[in-house]
Amino acid sequence: MTEVVRVKSGSKFEELFCFSRLVKVDRWIYSSNTAGRNYQTREMSPDTAAQANQALDNLAGALSGVDATLNDTVRFDISVASPEDLEIVLGVIADRIRGSDPAHTIHIGAMPHPEMKVELALVAFIRDQATPDIVKSVTV
Repeated sequence: MTEVVRVKSGSKFEELFCFSRLVKVDRWIYSSNTAGRNYQTREMSPDTAAQANQALDNLAGALSGVDATLNDTVRFDISVASPEDLEIVLGVIADRIRGSDPAHTIHIGAMPHPEMKVELALVAFIRDQATPDIVKSVTV
């Protein structure tokens, strides 16, 4: 039987709107959009890179609850408030997951709250560590 694990981070919105920070189904993990707010202090830096790092910290904490890491990510869904924020956020993500090279989907536009500059969601897959990563180069 396939196990489904729902991870809660303690955000009041998870209870209010009935969602989980992430859900693990067998070896697949799906996260909700995650902002760069420190969920313990409720503070959010006005700095784009700091928000991106905090969002990744929030996701990493949730992933640790199911014995996974950011390096298990196979896809990031990246939302930024303005085009000027995009390269900053991509750089932060690259620094944190260098070598795992997940697929990216990017959205640019209004955020749910004016202080938000970035939201991240991911799909991860926990694989057998004995299975090698294969990188193929193709012409598209």
